[in-house]
Amino acid sequence: MNAPVREKIILGIDPGTTIMGYGVLRVVGNKPELVTMGIIDLRKYSNHYLKLRRIFERVTGVIEAYLPDELAIEAPFFGKNVQSMLKLGRAQGVAMAAALSRDIPITEYAPLKIKMAITGNGQASKEQVSDMLQRMLHIPKESLLPQLDATDGLAAAYCHFLQAGKPEKEKIYNSWKDFIAKNPNKVNR
Repeated sequence: MNAPVREKIILGIDPGTTIMGYGVLRVVGNKPELVTMGIIDLRKYSNHYLKLRRIFERVTGVIEAYLPDELAIEAPFFGKNVQSMLKLGRAQGVAMAAALSRDIPITEYAPLKIKMAITGNGQASKEQVSDMLQRMLHIPKESLLPQLDATDGLAAAYCHFLQAGKPEKEKIYNSWKDFIAKNPNKVNR
């Protein structure tokens, strides 16, 4: 008798404080397929704290709608503007908190690693990443959003799918306690 084919849902997030992208992949056996992708548009909020609240509400809504087994999220990159990086880190943290509040394990991927996994080029443009995902997942052109943040979120999920079965080198958190244990320097005690 054959073993049942395992299904896994992966939510990928490209954090942002203006537009946050997300993509949901269903993996049946070893075959990924697009479930949905979209954006969380935060441009109408001028207050950063209202943006964080909206991120939490929308990510929680996506989690409740698609019931992901795992979250793959792009790690903030180190830019020159410290304030922008701080705000992006907060946005990422709020999205992670939404997943952790539902006991969803999180894996963080560097932008370079995601681009490399999708295109073979760590310096690939957002357009190149979108084009490769469209071809690999057979996404109709009309299903693509004009904001490439959505395909960037999907790219995080697809990168996570490709990493399945490979040794873990990325940070994985299974709970708040696990996050604190693995990041003692980020927590005031």
